[in-house]
Amino acid sequence: MSEVYLARTNQKLNFVRLHLDALQAAQNSNTWSKHALIESYQESILFHLVSAYSSLLREIAERYQVDVDSVTTIDDLERGFEKSGFESPELNQLLNLEADPDNWLHKLQKAYAACWRAVDKEKPSNAASQSEIQVMQVNPNHQGDKDVFIEYQQWLGEMRTLVEKLREGMQEW
Repeated sequence: MSEVYLARTNQKLNFVRLHLDALQAAQNSNTWSKHALIESYQESILFHLVSAYSSLLREIAERYQVDVDSVTTIDDLERGFEKSGFESPELNQLLNLEADPDNWLHKLQKAYAACWRAVDKEKPSNAASQSEIQVMQVNPNHQGDKDVFIEYQQWLGEMRTLVEKLREGMQEW
């Protein structure tokens, strides 16, 4: 097995760490482009976290010999398992995490989806996380930047823990 997605997942997690460092530096700077840098790094962190998750899905598919090229989302992975006749505790755990609106993975995906929506800065939002508020640019004065940074650090830690736990389980397979 090539384990190309294992390496890709690790790479994306490293990119998140690098962009968190850059985000912290941007928050501490006094440059004229400070807020643009902050928003840019916030979105790039979301992109790399979601990319790490997508790569993890493909890593699982690769491990179970499910068609990796057909997997982009959890639904794709679920269809792949159904088609192959395999069952996976990893898939069940991820389905549960995604379904729980109070879970970090659900919030991550919601914040990432918010990157694709244009929102009028004048209208208030009922967002599920600090990150979503910032990415949707409802907070033009950037008062919540430190909270977003802390939330992103937590999400990276949660993602790393999830990856390690799932990999341990897949070692037995």
